[in-house]
Amino acid sequence: MNRRFIAVLAAASVLGLSACGSGSPSSTGGGTASGTAGGGSDLTKVSVGVIPIVDCAPIYLGDKQGFFKEEGLQLDIQTATGGAAIVPGVVSGSFDFAFSNLISVMVAKDKGLDLKFVANGASTTGEKGKDIGGVVAPAGSGIQSAKDLAGKTVSVNNLSNIGDTTIKSVIEKDGGDPKSVKFVEVAFPDAPAALANKQVDAAWILEPFLSKAVAEGGTIVSSNFVEMSPELDIAGYFTKADTISGKAELTQKFTRAMNKSLEYAQAHPDEVRDIVGTYTKIDEGTRAKMILPRYRVEFDEDAFKTLGDAAAKYGTLTKAPNAGDLLP
Repeated sequence: MNRRFIAVLAAASVLGLSACGSGSPSSTGGGTASGTAGGGSDLTKVSVGVIPIVDCAPIYLGDKQGFFKEEGLQLDIQTATGGAAIVPGVVSGSFDFAFSNLISVMVAKDKGLDLKFVANGASTTGEKGKDIGGVVAPAGSGIQSAKDLAGKTVSVNNLSNIGDTTIKSVIEKDGGDPKSVKFVEVAFPDAPAALANKQVDAAWILEPFLSKAVAEGGTIVSSNFVEMSPELDIAGYFTKADTISGKAELTQKFTRAMNKSLEYAQAHPDEVRDIVGTYTKIDEGTRAKMILPRYRVEFDEDAFKTLGDAAAKYGTLTKAPNAGDLLP
């Protein structure tokens, strides 16, 4: 292993790369969930790194429905409480494929890691006020839209990632100054309390914690994913470029099964809510109320470009990525 590779791998390790953030008390923590579709010597074992969040429900559903077994694959789903091991896990070969948000993989590519998405994972609902994430302000704060966040302290789960990148973009689009915002890191489960205790002026929160913050009196002042693009894809499944070229058949089988899983999840929201309860500690009442992401097969290249351009503009990336280099 040469020095450049070691340096790049180390850089990936400290990025804290994850789907939309680190794990939380709502998750079951680290561990392994072996394929439930059955096994046997005729099946090829495939390891997949995921975060135990709602976004990853399709792969669990697809496993249960036998979509991967139909392709001759036996899933070994590896869950992590945080995403720091996801990208290095793929690079080192510990994971054949893994799930992460688009910005995290863009950053890894920007650092010199040759990665590429093979399947979509989760997308915005496209509906303002009814998305899986949003910026919440307390009642009476005077913050009514994205531009009002200028000069305020806003929490995100990770700095220099998809949260602050999209928020900066929508603030500027709304006529505010994104440079004047102070972003601080607060984990999603802790964000409602940080808001209630006035530790922050506003908080970017994802489901199921978003619903909790609103129920406690908060107001969604920006649906930042939707406002950046109503077609924004948030996360997907990726692998090394040499896996795609060197194990083309395996990659195609995984992609086909994953695509079936996404379509099934989109068509069966009740089953999504049920299966989330098998790999997280989210209670049934909360699962029944939470907003689900949109699950779809195709990536939207225009939305990808909008996100990548914003990441480069605000310094998350050194340059805007090429969709063709990262998307299937």
